[in-house]
Amino acid sequence: MRGGNRQSIGLWGEDRAAEFLTAEGYEIVARRFRVREGEIDLVAVGFGYLCFVEVKLRKDDSMGQAREYVTGSKQRKVRTAALRYLMQYPSPLQPRFDVVEVYAAQGTKTKEPIIRHWENAF
Repeated sequence: MRGGNRQSIGLWGEDRAAEFLTAEGYEIVARRFRVREGEIDLVAVGFGYLCFVEVKLRKDDSMGQAREYVTGSKQRKVRTAALRYLMQYPSPLQPRFDVVEVYAAQGTKTKEPIIRHWENAF
């Protein structure tokens, strides 16, 4: 998305995704888990899964679906970060990799962004 501080816009999108997942019954247990090899936007627990969630924020889908921007390289980085997370915080839950798309036509001023949750996305 253009305009504004890129990091604050990204945080806004992650906040919307976290609110959405919470409303759907998930518990957010970590945000922006960072290691040298990569970052996980959200880690959520729900329905028997430990979900490693990549959040993609876009103005619209005119240039493709937001989830399409989770490239193979990005997937590898998230998987590596997830392994590091599990080393630090072991869990008996089944891990899963999800993508949450947030479409916000007016950026952070969007009152009702369109949010789509793709379970087991990669």
